[in-house]
Amino acid sequence: MVGLLHSVEIAAGAFGLGLVIGICGAYGKLYGGPVVRDLLAVYTTIVRAVPELVLILLLYYAGTDLINQLLTAMGYQRIDISGLVAGIAVLGFVQGAYSTEVMRGAILAIPQGQIEAARAFGMSPGLLLRRITLPAMLPFAIPGLANLWLIATKDTALLAVVGFFELTLATRQAAGVTKAYLTFFLAAGMIYLLLTLVSNLIIGRIEARARRGMPSVKEAR
Repeated sequence: MVGLLHSVEIAAGAFGLGLVIGICGAYGKLYGGPVVRDLLAVYTTIVRAVPELVLILLLYYAGTDLINQLLTAMGYQRIDISGLVAGIAVLGFVQGAYSTEVMRGAILAIPQGQIEAARAFGMSPGLLLRRITLPAMLPFAIPGLANLWLIATKDTALLAVVGFFELTLATRQAAGVTKAYLTFFLAAGMIYLLLTLVSNLIIGRIEARARRGMPSVKEAR
């Protein structure tokens, strides 16, 4: 249960961080200058091309070492970065690349007449984002974001390779001590399945609320 708690904490933190990166990245890709668009294109391409396990190993070890080297160069003492913080940062960085493309597609799906009408009323970019873009894009973004959340819950298992105590590592340790591999790994699989089912229930209600007033597929036909 402690391992499950750590997994959920990392997944929630990484998903939230990835969501923030995704919104900023989508806006940068759509409305940023040439340099910003090129940098974001490189970021999303590299992260989506390199296996996540390789990125986790690279960012977890090299990233924390780079931070300490920079602190040392500036005259500060080295710090011990929390495994929880490092795990959230690493997975959030990976999630951000996928979230950027989900958000970009959702923004493009908004009827342009709504954006033009808001601009005609003199809305500032910040007000336009808060009042029009985010609410209008939510129904289009939720299916993709739901997949990213479920991926985040499973990607926490990859942190076991760097020794972070989460559900998979806890299961492996318990199975190794007791030799009851089948029992513990089946239990872990059931926990992941239960987490997915609960997540789907919550996401379904959020999507239904976000799509209020929109025609259903049957009505569209």
